Amino acid sequence: MKFLPSFDLEGQVALVTGAARGLGRAIALALAEAGADVALGLRKLDHDGGLAEEIKAMGRRALSLQMDMTDLSQITRGIDDTVKHFGHLDILVNNAGIAPDNLAENVREEDFDRTLAINLKGTFFASQAAGRVMMQQRRGRIVNMSSQAGFVALPTESVYCMTKAAIAHLTKCLAVEWGKYNINVNAVAPTFIHTPGTEPALADPKFHAEVVEKIAALHRIGEPIEVAGAVVFLASPAASLITGHTVLIDGGWTAN
Repeated sequence: MKFLPSFDLEGQVALVTGAARGLGRAIALALAEAGADVALGLRKLDHDGGLAEEIKAMGRRALSLQMDMTDLSQITRGIDDTVKHFGHLDILVNNAGIAPDNLAENVREEDFDRTLAINLKGTFFASQAAGRVMMQQRRGRIVNMSSQAGFVALPTESVYCMTKAAIAHLTKCLAVEWGKYNINVNAVAPTFIHTPGTEPALADPKFHAEVVEKIAALHRIGEPIEVAGAVVFLASPAASLITGHTVLIDGGWTAN
């Protein structure tokens, strides 16, 4: 009898939004390494940094998609094209997001609207489109990108924090609605991770020291692969009884 749970994604098809760099890139590569073919949702179709070729070199199939997450037609088309190309869609990773840095009293309406459009509206409608496919298949996994910012207050990040808290609750709502279709919906909530997006802020020695101090247990900045590993787990058969949950990948920040 086999006792070790399976983390194998062989034969699965995954779609990762915001796949061009940072966490999205690491997640796409990790899913491919685990055996999945991967569709890459890209804000600019020709800006994948060679990711598709890297995945193909691993012996997996890759499909680059034009998916600006502020454009509902591109979101829907990206899901449809994935299914047409691969025949099915088993895993959706809603990774795309932005985090404009501004004091609450200075937030402009256009920044507010764009942050909600990408982080929250884009996540919802990508999940809706993928969910419809997964309902017909009677199976699927959705992994949303929340953040520790959805659980603790980060100064100058009020709108971002709000969207990430909403994603954690949206994850519960979708999990409850879609469980009867054998669709698992979970989220991951990282702390500060070394990515191109965080590089400017973390380059400030004072800010870097403050962040490391607040990561109470491990006292270090995370690496993209440490988030990607949790996504692979949640997408795998090993996580078959986990749904509606947000996994904090925060080095102990929220435990303090």
